[in-house]
Amino acid sequence: MKQVLSILVRNQPGVLVRVASMFSRRGFNIDSLTVGVTQNPDISRMTVAIFGNEAVMDQVVKQLAKLVEVLSVKILPLDDSVTRGMALVKVNSGNSRTEVLKLAEVFRANVVDLKEQTTTFEITGDENKILAFTDVLKPFGILEMIRTGLVGLERGTNIMYQWEEKENEQNVL
Repeated sequence: MKQVLSILVRNQPGVLVRVASMFSRRGFNIDSLTVGVTQNPDISRMTVAIFGNEAVMDQVVKQLAKLVEVLSVKILPLDDSVTRGMALVKVNSGNSRTEVLKLAEVFRANVVDLKEQTTTFEITGDENKILAFTDVLKPFGILEMIRTGLVGLERGTNIMYQWEEKENEQNVL
C-alpha cells in the first residue's frame, strides 16, 4: 500500500543525501520525493511516498527518527490529508488541437506552450487525476512528460509540529 510521509528536517547541505541514503541502505524504494523550505527558512519539509505495509512503515519512521537532521516524521493519514502533484505534458496536437484542448478543459489543465504541432499542458491534482489525463492524451501521442513528487498536508486544524504551533500562536497575538 502506498503511504505518504511528511518529514521535517534542518535546512542545511547534505540532509537530502542522508535521508535518501537511509532509504537505499534499508532497501526501501522511494516512489516520490519532494523537498521545500517551510515558512521557517531554517527548516525544510520532505514529502516522501513509498509502498509498504505497517511493519515497513514503522521501520522507516524509526530509522528516519534516528537521523540527527530529522526533526519530526509523520505518516499522513490517507483519509485525512491533502496531497497534490503536478505534471507538464507535451502532446502531438497537430490536426487534433481542438479535441486536445477540450479534453484539457475537462481536466482543468492549463496550456503553457502552444506551437504549430505541439501543445504543452500543466496539470495539478491528485495522482488519479494526473494518470487519467495522461491516459486520454496517449492516443494523440505524448512526446514528453515530467511529474513532480507529491506534496501533502494534514486536513483541518491538525498541525504536525510543535514549533509550528508556537509560531502560529505568536502570529495570532
